[in-house]
Amino acid sequence: MVQAVRGAIQVEKDEPSFIESGVQRMIEEVIKKNSLEYEDLISIQFSITPDLQSKNPAAALRIEGFSTIPLFCSAEPQCDGMLPRMIRTIVMFNTTTKIDVTPVYLDGAEKLRPDLFE
Repeated sequence: MVQAVRGAIQVEKDEPSFIESGVQRMIEEVIKKNSLEYEDLISIQFSITPDLQSKNPAAALRIEGFSTIPLFCSAEPQCDGMLPRMIRTIVMFNTTTKIDVTPVYLDGAEKLRPDLFE
């Protein structure tokens, strides 16, 4: 069975080190909170706000050894009122039984889903 879980993080600055550490932390939390194994991962997709240009999140995750999992990044559409410096993800994974996934929103990204954090 294929399932997916969402996540997001707001990084402090548009600098490669902030994007790298933010992406790595967000994915580690998604994996940990959902008890996923590397072997279960199918693919990971990222989107970033237009103000993040110094590092591609997929490239940032490859540094951590995620080289056999397909990674993809796209740009968020420019929208009025959008939060700055935001990286979003959707992690697709295999599971033998349906699980209740736990989304991960960090460092200000909680504002994207207030319904989950009330």
